[in-house]
Amino acid sequence: MKARTGEEAAVPHVPVLMEEALDALALKPGGRYLDGTFGAGGYSRALLAREPEALLLALDRDPNAIAGGAGLVAAMAGRLTLAQARFGALAEEAERFGMTPLDGVVLDIGVSSMQLDQAQRGFSFRFDGPLDMRMEADGQSAAELVNEADEGVLANIIYHYGEERRSRAVARAIVEARRKAPIATTKQLADLVAGIVRAEPTGPHPATRTFQALRIAVNDELGELVRALHAAEAALAPGGRLAVVTFHSLEDRIVKQFLAQRSGRAPAGSRHAPAAAVPEATFRLAIKGVVAPSEAEMRANPRARSAKLRAAERSEAPARAPDAELVALAVVPAPQARRRSRA
Repeated sequence: MKARTGEEAAVPHVPVLMEEALDALALKPGGRYLDGTFGAGGYSRALLAREPEALLLALDRDPNAIAGGAGLVAAMAGRLTLAQARFGALAEEAERFGMTPLDGVVLDIGVSSMQLDQAQRGFSFRFDGPLDMRMEADGQSAAELVNEADEGVLANIIYHYGEERRSRAVARAIVEARRKAPIATTKQLADLVAGIVRAEPTGPHPATRTFQALRIAVNDELGELVRALHAAEAALAPGGRLAVVTFHSLEDRIVKQFLAQRSGRAPAGSRHAPAAAVPEATFRLAIKGVVAPSEAEMRANPRARSAKLRAAERSEAPARAPDAELVALAVVPAPQARRRSRA
């Protein structure tokens, strides 16, 4: 959704790399577009203003975002349709609303500033609130995950989704603490992690990576991203554009690998592992490498500092089946049984 993972002082919601993403979409009159992460409507509003004849379908899994967008839907007088759905289902939603084939898809990945800034949503340790983190207020909460998951599962989630080097120590501390009483609030968890992970003088709060990991796990964020990329491939017309803004290395790695594979730029094989026959490219890169925020944007919005934009144009080739290697990037490995040392 919009701007992201850092836990700085509250920053008003500002879409990151918005102008660059819209440039990458190469909007055209009468085009049909999809904003998979509506949030506060920044991208949708700007897209419809830039191309007055465009039609737009916007999705968001958060019911609060859908309710908040009602005014914009009314103001657009039929040019904007807003639906509550995960962006992993964008192909089905585009078909449902008669918007296929699409001329462009924009995805702004992650948690929104509005979600971070609402204590009752439980996304942030800047406020003491219930340990929730659910974007849809449905399914397993972060508190349920923290209090019910096995220690090995927690350690793997925190390591793989949070890139926290002290994941095992954090998971062990969580299990020990919950034996005495459930961990129910963001402050409880943040204080516990701060007692395990050493704070760097100029670094983020010690609990940043653990909170990121739990949020990603609760909302299956990386799985949704993988599904959205494959869905965009299926729903875009030849010449249609895909623009994706990511905010941390886990997201960017998935987008980078998907576009490398689909554009025929995947690594070649070696004599030990010869390359298989390369399928016809389904995308052409619209941007070489990535676009990063300007110095001015990063000064104005600290949460923009880790953002990256990648974009590609759909070819005439038929969509491919989901890639197993890409799907695996979104999945936390199962804990392995510890070997017992011999006496």
